[in-house]
Amino acid sequence: MTSVTEASPPRRPADRTPGGARPRRAVDHGAWFLVLPALLPILVLSVGPLLYGIMLAFTDAQSGRTEPTQWIGGLNFRDLLHDTLFWESFRIGLVWAVGVTVPQFLLALGLALLLDQDLRLRWLARALAIIPWAMPEVVVGIMWRLVYNPDAGILNETLRDIGLGGGRDWLSGLVTALPAVIVVGVWAGMPQTTVALLAGLQNTPRELHEAAAVDGASAWRRFRTVTWPALRPIALAITALNLIWNFNSFALVYVLTSGGPGGRTRLPMLFAYEEAFRYGQFGYAAAMGCVMVAVISIALAVFLAGRLRGGDDA
Repeated sequence: MTSVTEASPPRRPADRTPGGARPRRAVDHGAWFLVLPALLPILVLSVGPLLYGIMLAFTDAQSGRTEPTQWIGGLNFRDLLHDTLFWESFRIGLVWAVGVTVPQFLLALGLALLLDQDLRLRWLARALAIIPWAMPEVVVGIMWRLVYNPDAGILNETLRDIGLGGGRDWLSGLVTALPAVIVVGVWAGMPQTTVALLAGLQNTPRELHEAAAVDGASAWRRFRTVTWPALRPIALAITALNLIWNFNSFALVYVLTSGGPGGRTRLPMLFAYEEAFRYGQFGYAAAMGCVMVAVISIALAVFLAGRLRGGDDA
């Protein structure tokens, strides 16, 4: 005699409501305690000083004052609008940022493509390629000051040996100072871009390259149709970050030239530093910082909006 069991009705998934929608999960307030150790340093060391700097920009704060600091509204920004020296430093900062970022990316791309090949001692070449990245900017600046030394620098000595003269003071010349500093910026920042692009290359499926090679595609065509589409998101991201980092450069240029000669290498950060710590105009320097933060934020917002729009189109 066989027993017949009635089929039980299908059960509704536990995470579904009768209407088919997922219920809202209760916020786990205990998770905030796990986030606080990482959030507190950001609030204390980044957000706090930023808000204080914005507040300081609307005051007449100066060093050595005996009177209390007064709220002056937008007077610092009005004066900044007519400060030709600041806008000249802003122009120099843009030239510096673009002049460093573009060669940096092109050279890093070539180096990444080379290090991605199956070469002998590739591990050693990769280790040597990131040495500039591991060096502090102050050390890099001191080292390149020795390279550019007009009397005993290796650059002038090499030029003398090959019969092209020598003795030029590269960091003190009105024409050569900014290009010389840009060369140092490219050399110091190239390893970081190389590592990012090399990681993108290694994540590109080898089968795509092999299939393109079997179809008879040239090396340039394989790069254009296989390699670059895979690298494009990484390239855009690292280029945007490099532009921001280079525009905000301080230590490297300060060690090399301190903004000279004649302000030819005075980047906006150097200008704000001089106003604050050489001339004691803290409120005015804070207004400069606010302008630079606003410009960088707008540029970053435009970049992110383009990226999101591109993602939606895809």
